[in-house]
Amino acid sequence: MVPRLSSFRMSSRATIVAAALLAVSGLVGTAHAGETEIRKVLGERLTDLGKVDEVTKSPIAGLFEVRIGTDIYYTDENGNYLLEGQLLDTKTRANLTEERISKLTAIDFSSLPLKDAIVWKQGDGSRKLAVFADPNCGYCKKFERDVRQIKDVTIYTFLFPILGGDSPEKSRNIWCAKDRAKTWIDWMVDGAAPPRMMGDCDSSALQRNTALGRKHKVNGTPALVFEDGKRVPGVMKIDQLEKQLLASAKKPG
Repeated sequence: MVPRLSSFRMSSRATIVAAALLAVSGLVGTAHAGETEIRKVLGERLTDLGKVDEVTKSPIAGLFEVRIGTDIYYTDENGNYLLEGQLLDTKTRANLTEERISKLTAIDFSSLPLKDAIVWKQGDGSRKLAVFADPNCGYCKKFERDVRQIKDVTIYTFLFPILGGDSPEKSRNIWCAKDRAKTWIDWMVDGAAPPRMMGDCDSSALQRNTALGRKHKVNGTPALVFEDGKRVPGVMKIDQLEKQLLASAKKPG
């Protein structure tokens, strides 16, 4: 995980004001260094920041976007100042930082190994949603209760035991149950403990799920992945979930 630079944190409003000031200073500055200088300066001055993956111009003159993994920062053309926060387009009211991070964290739904997921559906199951979930996650249990209000959806649950304790054991017991979907729902919704695994069982899917989550930098549960690749951390309100399912099902192609 990239270290968070708390000393650079500021409110969205402060970020926009500071960005505007940087833009002005960029316009009147005598040196125009750009990407090469930014990489060099940040690498030398902020060694704990991590390797800079990408430097691109932002919509604000003189302000550059710096990408480190899926973290976004902003800097002037000489790398003298660094901002962490949200960049908003006041004309469209769009959160440009949020949109950028959404693209960076998107997961190709068609690439997901659905054979390693617990599957259940409601109605005709025409809409699809993947979820990374830990059996001891309270928010995951809330999601499981809430999602039953959604019609015509297929849920693919990737057991992702990251909370420690008996999460790995519960995950194995659920995965090895005769009816995985029912055992999962009984536990998450009704609190009925999954029966203890007896005999041999191939639970290697759990290791693959862990590797999959790490690959996509899933750091918490639940993590929702929609058909169009959009990824949302945490629980969504029912109306927002329904709206996103509808939007994602209309993906091009």
